[in-house]
Amino acid sequence: MGLVSLFLGLVSLFSSLTVGSGIGANWGTQATHPLNPNIVVRLLRENGIQKVKLFDADYDTLRALGKSGIEVMVGIPNDMLAPLAAKMKNAEEWVSKNVSKHITTDNVNIRSVLCSPFLPLFLYLIVTDITGLTVSGFRYVAVGNEPFLQTYNGTFLSTTLPALQNIQSALIKAGLSNQVKVTVPMNADVYESANSLPSGGDFRQDIHDYMIPIVKLLSEYGSPFTVNIYPFISLYIDSNFPAEYAFFDGNASPVNDGGTYYYNMLDANLDTLVHTLQKNGFGNMPIIIGEIGWPTDGDRNANVEYARRFNQGFMSRIAGGKGTPLRPGPIDAYLFSLIDEDAKSVDPGNFERHWGIFTYDGQPKYLLNLGTTNAGQLIPAKGIQYQENKWCVMRPNARLDDPNVAASVSYACSLADCTKLGYGTSCGELDWKGNISYAFNSYFQIHDQQDEACKFPNLSTIVKTNPSQGTCKFDIMIQPYYGGADGRLPTQLGLVAGFALLLLTFL
Repeated sequence: MGLVSLFLGLVSLFSSLTVGSGIGANWGTQATHPLNPNIVVRLLRENGIQKVKLFDADYDTLRALGKSGIEVMVGIPNDMLAPLAAKMKNAEEWVSKNVSKHITTDNVNIRSVLCSPFLPLFLYLIVTDITGLTVSGFRYVAVGNEPFLQTYNGTFLSTTLPALQNIQSALIKAGLSNQVKVTVPMNADVYESANSLPSGGDFRQDIHDYMIPIVKLLSEYGSPFTVNIYPFISLYIDSNFPAEYAFFDGNASPVNDGGTYYYNMLDANLDTLVHTLQKNGFGNMPIIIGEIGWPTDGDRNANVEYARRFNQGFMSRIAGGKGTPLRPGPIDAYLFSLIDEDAKSVDPGNFERHWGIFTYDGQPKYLLNLGTTNAGQLIPAKGIQYQENKWCVMRPNARLDDPNVAASVSYACSLADCTKLGYGTSCGELDWKGNISYAFNSYFQIHDQQDEACKFPNLSTIVKTNPSQGTCKFDIMIQPYYGGADGRLPTQLGLVAGFALLLLTFL
């Protein structure tokens, strides 16, 4: 038992040393053509990104991260909360498949190592393995993603806590609860302020009784509170929001909270959470910023200039170890996000598909110093294979008053990505013909440049000359990646069904 205690103590020590070190990134995969996970892992490592937050437990992704030295927060989607809450067995199977299976050191069993005469060496190897210093970095299980978001109308209120309890119990049963911690990423809307100042912070009244037992469980097991904070959203939904208050330049008029001054929204928001936790008896709970970032397209305030300004300002704080007035130490955070996702829901806004610091093909969008040795430049993804240099555009002789135009554009945009079109976007200066061509090309590229994907009735044609104009880029899609475990179907199959729908449109 003495050796076991020593082992667990070393785990705790090494874990505490790694928490908060470096910047993390959210790696989402809601894309029509996701990058090969091995390419993404190399992209992470070459850019010095030491932590990654996932939204699911895709096997190929976890396998690629194995032995990468990258710390992992693996996610459980909201639609899995109900079955995990219903049966303990479901939680045990999930942990076995998605956590236990990946925590190994060259297939060495941890328990057998404890009895080995080479224990001191193996202790080092295992500790560094499970804390992410060298081999495998499983650190957190994120149970749900913003399950109490107001727009969900209480859908996950009754299942979040039981699912969290079962996952925690499953980790204990698997002997992993000392190195792998649970958390529940929450949107910042789970707390509010009675006086509009950080000091008035408390959990929302309608969910207060749901939040307390969750926070209590996290506290009991030494787990962090994870919160997603988006100054951009405040600017997006409120035209009167002071834009400078979203950034870190110190140009905004400060908010005075009893002698404590707040010069940016992040500090004020995060300290509202600190006051909330203090008020409810959890003042020392560690906090992780699970998502923070700025989109580059899809809205007049979503552009490269603002995104670079915000993310670089935040990274400068990370590099300087600067926290908030109430939590002045280093901030543990994950940028949102790593790569653009062209299949994300646009219900919140067209900007949702443009949060990445890299484009869909892993190319940097702007200069960003992540505090590594890359002289302020992001390193692009390597090994990307593109499809042919050809585009689908509107025929030169096609007419705007053609009765098929409206239905064809609507159809193309419903099954492709037209979020760069509109006021204040990168393609906002296109004329009507350019807008139609962009919609056609997006559909054509997403469907792997199949000839059938550029047969809009008497309207479209395939060209070899790049139709990009100014800031509006007509993309060429990358070669599709179909992993062995993600169940994606080739786009040709979707194309058959899609054109059946298009034909019905004109019947």
